[in-house]
Amino acid sequence: MTNLGIGLIGYAFMGAAHSQAWRNAPRFFDLPLNPAMNVLCGRNADAVQAAAGKLGWAQTETDWRKLLTRDDVQLIDVCTPGDSHAEIAIAALEAGKHVLCEKPLANTVAEAEAMAAAAAKAAGQGIRSMVGFTYRRVPAIGLARKLVAEGKIGEIRHVRAQYLQDWIADPEAPLSWRLDKEKAGSGALGDIGAHIVDLTQYITGDRITEVSGQLETFVKERPVAAEHSGLAGTAGSERGPVTVDDAAIFLARFGDGALGVFEATRFATGRKNAIRIEINGSKGSLAFDFEDMNLLHFYDATEPAETAGFRRILATEPVHPYVAAWWPPGHLLGYEHGFTHQVVDLVTAIAEGADPTPSFADGLQVQRVLAAVEDSSTSREWQEIPG
Repeated sequence: MTNLGIGLIGYAFMGAAHSQAWRNAPRFFDLPLNPAMNVLCGRNADAVQAAAGKLGWAQTETDWRKLLTRDDVQLIDVCTPGDSHAEIAIAALEAGKHVLCEKPLANTVAEAEAMAAAAAKAAGQGIRSMVGFTYRRVPAIGLARKLVAEGKIGEIRHVRAQYLQDWIADPEAPLSWRLDKEKAGSGALGDIGAHIVDLTQYITGDRITEVSGQLETFVKERPVAAEHSGLAGTAGSERGPVTVDDAAIFLARFGDGALGVFEATRFATGRKNAIRIEINGSKGSLAFDFEDMNLLHFYDATEPAETAGFRRILATEPVHPYVAAWWPPGHLLGYEHGFTHQVVDLVTAIAEGADPTPSFADGLQVQRVLAAVEDSSTSREWQEIPG
């Protein structure tokens, strides 16, 4: 089998999740190409060497530009903070490398536009690119999309979406790069709000066309984390400003007429990773919560009132998306499986010469929604989504 040499840039949270996916995908799925975990890249030579040994990478580099000239790297996997996505991804595409880029695609619409343009040009030369909205690959989400496409819930009228976390609810939680606008682009809006924008558009097959939003930063300054202060281990006494939003809420209109209500916060005490989506249609409803990610709740409004009610569907049957490669029915999948499914879809698309999804153009559209929410929060006016 032909190898597809992988070069991964970044080895922290997302880098570890992607590493597991590259390891597991060919062991559970019959892939048309063999992902070879050839190079892990990070700025600290000792740290990246240790990570490579732990995560299963054959070699290391400390300069991502060296990956672009290596013959044993055909795909660049970008797991860095958002401020470097555009530079790395565009350079990789221009060097003839396929690209997988973590979400959100970029920190600004202008960067995302440049990335989408580079991706479109590279596609004409057979070079593929994809943005990592991995929650699309949850089997229950795939089932939800299928039910909507089949008309099971009829005309969509309401879309309700929340992404709730609490990991910075403590005002003494340290200031990390995710709270720095220059590095992260935005806070809860881009970090987690981007996911529910993508998911609702993916499930409904419709796009957000207009938004009215509000952003809030509850804790204006925090202890400076070791990565900023140079201190080892924990935060020091120095404090710095939080330059991103802690929470984002917005109303939305969809192209086919549905109304949407969105909330993204990292201050929802007690909620760890609650992605809650409910879609109400003329013939029924769907409801999903990632903290119980193997379940999809389906209400069929055409049933007699005597027996009508939400149906609990355990999406672990072989007929559900991706599940046949894993365990017997009822043996649950977890967070990491979405990343494995992402690898499967990307490698398959590359082998077939097809454009994988979500594309950089899809990532750009999400970026435009995020920017419109920010603009609306400032202007206190509804904002249309261009394109």
